[in-house]
Amino acid sequence: MNGLDWAVLIGYFGVMVAIGVWSHKRVDDVSDFFTAGGKMPWWLSGISHHMSGYSAVMFTGYAGIAYTYGVTSFVTWSFPIALGIAIGSKLFAPRINRLRSRLHVASPLEYLKNRYDLKTQQALVWSGMLLKIVDVGAKWAAIATLLSVFTGLTLNQGILITGAITAVYCTIGGLWADALTELGQFVIQLLAGVTMFVAVVLKLNDKGIGFFGAWDEPALQGHGKPLVGPYGTVFLLAFLFIKLFEYNGGMLNQAQRYMATGSARDAERSARLSAALWLVWPVVLFFPMWMSPLLVHAQKPDGSDSYGLMTEQLIPHGLLGLVIVGFFSHTMAMCSSDANAIAAVFTRDVAPVISRRAREWRHHQRSGLIAARVTTVIFLGLSMSVATQVNSPAFKDIITVVIKWVAGLMGPIAIPMMLGLLRPFRRSGPTAALTSWSMGLLAFWLVNYPINWKVKGGVPLEYQVSVPLAVSLVLYILIGYLKPEDTPDRLAIIDRVNTDDDGAAAAAIPTPAGPAEGAVGTAVKE
Repeated sequence: MNGLDWAVLIGYFGVMVAIGVWSHKRVDDVSDFFTAGGKMPWWLSGISHHMSGYSAVMFTGYAGIAYTYGVTSFVTWSFPIALGIAIGSKLFAPRINRLRSRLHVASPLEYLKNRYDLKTQQALVWSGMLLKIVDVGAKWAAIATLLSVFTGLTLNQGILITGAITAVYCTIGGLWADALTELGQFVIQLLAGVTMFVAVVLKLNDKGIGFFGAWDEPALQGHGKPLVGPYGTVFLLAFLFIKLFEYNGGMLNQAQRYMATGSARDAERSARLSAALWLVWPVVLFFPMWMSPLLVHAQKPDGSDSYGLMTEQLIPHGLLGLVIVGFFSHTMAMCSSDANAIAAVFTRDVAPVISRRAREWRHHQRSGLIAARVTTVIFLGLSMSVATQVNSPAFKDIITVVIKWVAGLMGPIAIPMMLGLLRPFRRSGPTAALTSWSMGLLAFWLVNYPINWKVKGGVPLEYQVSVPLAVSLVLYILIGYLKPEDTPDRLAIIDRVNTDDDGAAAAAIPTPAGPAEGAVGTAVKE
């Protein structure tokens, strides 16, 4: 990087902070901070949903998969995400929006206290927060890895710089700042992605290979196969189910985008836009990665540095700064949205349970806002601390954290939350939810550690991520039928989020019994 590239990068950081300061004027209360007051346009919500779904891990971990295996990086990652969000646009998006509009909650997990009980809610809340800290830590490590390639900064210095700047704008402006910066980041990464695509095509032509002739090159032998290596049919199906839950609300930050729209119909339109972007845009981003074996020789065994090396070789200064900004845009979009989601969960679901004073936050907007902002900073600090350990033996590497830990643990945490919204699973209560959650986590530990150590060659990756999901799903459904716990209050909540008519039909549904002071959903009004 030279002075021009640094100017582009610093200018980008300045714009992000400025948007945060401007968004501060739109945040009057906790609802504005966490759900934009339900006033976000569907198209902005859709772009924000898309941008908050991936990070610089795509340019490191998934670039390594593309470098090693080819198009399977798209077939087993962004395609199932697009399909999962498309399915969720009908199945989950409208119902999650009604959590805000009808139950008046500001956290995606806030309704769980009434849907199940306090014990179940707290189990899902704490495990979800801990998983998010690890997940976001991997994202910080990914962008810091790229930054080190281009600037020579150490991993820890890169983590500190990106985390601190993200903390400023998302803490000041809340979800509005997240969404507006993500809109700007979307435009930037669009320019950066197209720039890289064109640069690779021109380089292939210079080498006399051509756009279509590249696939016949020996270096890309087998790279056109959709399913290869550890990424086979079982992995694809498991990943589809995992992403169906994760990207429709299981990882919390995407649920906030649905909650932020004005109506259930707008939430559905937002999800459809995000699904379309996930289907089309990653192809543009992945093509240079698929071609990378023809252009660079990766120095890391997993090929995770291939995209960075290729960018340095092909992109001139100035435009190089723009491409690097594109890397940052993905990571900062995801991490800021995650920080906002976890702050919502802590201030609305955790703190009121353990502190009487915190129960007053919902009645005193200033105290609630201060708590939300402090919690956001604390979460970012914890995730940045984890980021410094991502390459330690406990985590192994970035892609291991993202694929194995996040995908493997997502099912047990998300299944009770997401399926609890749907009428067919109304019989599943606290017993089903807690058993599904605990046995899924146990299955993850058994498959990834004791059994994995004993099996020669280790348990295949597809089973490491699919077994916990399968165990949780089967137990949640089975126990619901064997021990139904569909009380009138729980049925009332399910009915409220499943009624299509946003007017009189919802008002006729009985209001669930109010929980104790500080509990979720104390004021359900029409």
